[in-house]
Amino acid sequence: MPSKASPEVSTVTGLIEASAAVAPETPALIYGGQTLTFAGLAGQARRAAGGLASLGVKPGDRVAFWLPNTPACVTLYLACARLGAIAVAVNTRYRAGEVGDIVGRSGAKVLVLWPDFRGIDFSGILNDVDPEALKRVETVIVYTESDDAPAIGVAGARTVAWERVARHSRFDADRALPESGCNIFTTSGTTKAPKFVLHGHAGIVRHAREVATNFGLNDTSTVTYLGLPFCGVFGFCQVMAALAAAKPTILTSAFDADEAVRLFEGHGVTYFNGSDDMIDRMLTVMGNRKPFRQVRSAGYAMFNSELADIVSRADDADLTLTGLYGMSEIQALAARRDSDASAEVRATPGGTLVSPTAEVRVRDPDSGALSAVGEAGELEIKAPSRMIEYYGDADATAAAVTDDGFIRTGDLGLLEPEGGFEFLSRMGDVLRLGGFLVSPAEIEAEIQAHPTVDSVQVVAVGSEAGNRAVAFVILREGEGIEEASIQAHCAQRLAKFKVPARVISVDAFPVTESANGIKIQRGKLREMAEELLGK
Repeated sequence: MPSKASPEVSTVTGLIEASAAVAPETPALIYGGQTLTFAGLAGQARRAAGGLASLGVKPGDRVAFWLPNTPACVTLYLACARLGAIAVAVNTRYRAGEVGDIVGRSGAKVLVLWPDFRGIDFSGILNDVDPEALKRVETVIVYTESDDAPAIGVAGARTVAWERVARHSRFDADRALPESGCNIFTTSGTTKAPKFVLHGHAGIVRHAREVATNFGLNDTSTVTYLGLPFCGVFGFCQVMAALAAAKPTILTSAFDADEAVRLFEGHGVTYFNGSDDMIDRMLTVMGNRKPFRQVRSAGYAMFNSELADIVSRADDADLTLTGLYGMSEIQALAARRDSDASAEVRATPGGTLVSPTAEVRVRDPDSGALSAVGEAGELEIKAPSRMIEYYGDADATAAAVTDDGFIRTGDLGLLEPEGGFEFLSRMGDVLRLGGFLVSPAEIEAEIQAHPTVDSVQVVAVGSEAGNRAVAFVILREGEGIEEASIQAHCAQRLAKFKVPARVISVDAFPVTESANGIKIQRGKLREMAEELLGK
């Protein structure tokens, strides 16, 4: 087991090399009919690092990953780490406005994509991106699994096939440093533009090893399944923990419930994490099959309020789900519930922090005093998995990190008598849509740009298809509601899961007066949306 047999390491490069040393022939990644061992993965990462270096990638450079789950994605990430470069996560569901913002503000030097993945018009999306946002992109690396991928590129940038990068001569030097950055994830904030969460090698590696130990991945029979996107911190942390434990990960480029059930049975999966919606779909299609009979650990995140019974339903299918807690700033899988607890407790978000050196406290948002056990307030967490900073935003970093190193999570929670904590809700107005945290201000800004709209407020409402955005708009004088037009306007600029399910015209927003001024009652808007949608 790497956690015992290998020396302590503090870089991503050291992590993969340590696992390759103790388990060279163990499968690291299983993808379709392909199997890549740990020795093979470490070797491919060195060749890919050579390919990236030949393209001019140096320490500190940003490489934007607009890719789904593939061995190439993991390999490229490890290659970036070896070069001291920073991987920037870009969701494949993002559209022009989002891609342009992330690539442009991060100053990405390289953009990697799969142009014919799932029929998405990546070329069209790139054509709609503001050219100014792409001006620092020097190279576009094209990955494909077909012989007739569409031509794609960025003006002024060279286009290179993934095979050229993957087959380059090895780069054996290691430019990674424990204190240097290696990952940028995006997170929602109170403004339109998401914040860039920068994590460093030491924090990524230590968290991966602590998750591997806490979740039991070091067991010799461990086989993991990844249906979550590697571009998100939830899926990323699972893969890194499996790499740290030198155990196999079964990858699929996109989640399909029936395929997942088949893979669980065929490979004897023992560990996975997922959203409540993913698990609901597997329970629906499993029929008489018994896919979970070997699963020892299954964490889940509650994203859809319509699936509050998912833990008890999973129990009926011999699948023990445990609630998880995490956030981009301290990484996913930061806390979890005890698998031996009751279904009610396991369904409660929060739990005990995974790192034995991590700390959690609760602060009253009004008085600023620390709260006692059972008293609700803002959760503050200190952990070795904490981010380095919000990249390029010193003010936001200072506001989020206390003088003694705790992250102000922006989450409402309370301490439990047994030493854990319970997550209650977001203290702000951040929405959960499509399994992702989304700032309502981001959607509101796009709707505000529609010529008929004077002002807008967006809330989230649960539905059978998951949480959906609902927009309330005050129209410009003389304008009538054009719901389909506003939705189409959003669909051109935002991921599908951010497009409002309904756009509702109102004469005024409900408000309340407080000592700090007049505030819009977003809770009242949610109630109105639920009533209008028949909830």
